[in-house]
Amino acid sequence: MRLRSAGNPAGETGVTLSTFSRFALGTALSALTGLAPALASAGSTATTIRYGVTLAGLPIGTANLNINLSDGGPYKINAAAKVGGVISLISDGRGSASASGRLTSTVPIPSAYALNSIAGKKPQTVQMALASGNITAVELQPELPPRKDRVPVTTADKHGVLDPLSAMLVPVSGNGDALEPAACRRTLPVFDGATRFDVKLSYARTENVDGKGYSGPTIVCSARYVPIAGHRPDRDQTKFMVANRDIELWLAPLKGTHVLAPFKIIVGTQIGRLTLDATRFGGSGGDD
Repeated sequence: MRLRSAGNPAGETGVTLSTFSRFALGTALSALTGLAPALASAGSTATTIRYGVTLAGLPIGTANLNINLSDGGPYKINAAAKVGGVISLISDGRGSASASGRLTSTVPIPSAYALNSIAGKKPQTVQMALASGNITAVELQPELPPRKDRVPVTTADKHGVLDPLSAMLVPVSGNGDALEPAACRRTLPVFDGATRFDVKLSYARTENVDGKGYSGPTIVCSARYVPIAGHRPDRDQTKFMVANRDIELWLAPLKGTHVLAPFKIIVGTQIGRLTLDATRFGGSGGDD
């Protein structure tokens, strides 16, 4: 598949993955299904995180992250999830996504991102290439028609960004405890292939969790959604997410690294809380 130059604004009118609630469920965990286990290369760590997904307390699906990384080295993430029509407000969705790049002591530097998903009967793909945090090529299928009220995405909006999966990794510098409030004091500049938004994190509190693969403290970050470009500012959903104070990321350490990843994600929506809660956090994909 040929990628369009990132300098070409044609077709950058947004896709159905462009809201922050879909960042948490659909984009970040890719609204996808079943991937093979991650395999660790020499000197790297393979980790599987499995989530149960609920909306307003009702189970609606599952999601997986398979992460292969080493501190200060390359990383690879495969995402998997599916949601089902447990209640009439949710349509069936499935697919696959991946991201790769390298880690620094404080941020991921992505090099590639790909998404394939189906919501109902509608397939969608996103492919991006990146260099030094800048989008060099992007393709969306299908492309959506222009909207007069959509904030255009400029070339500048594609500089210094993270793809939605790479944004799940939070490297922490230093040799001390990674679970410090400073881990939350950052802004995640996300580009999902159509929209550019910031996720502004701040420290809220520390919570203990008791789960399969990890039991101990997590750092809870409050999050704010700040749209930059590609969004439609007058839409009710956009206004709701901008004003939303019910967004949290619970971060736990990936064993053997100085990197944090979400143990839990909470996003308040107009129809109830969307929650991704780890049913397993750690180990390789083949472990029970």
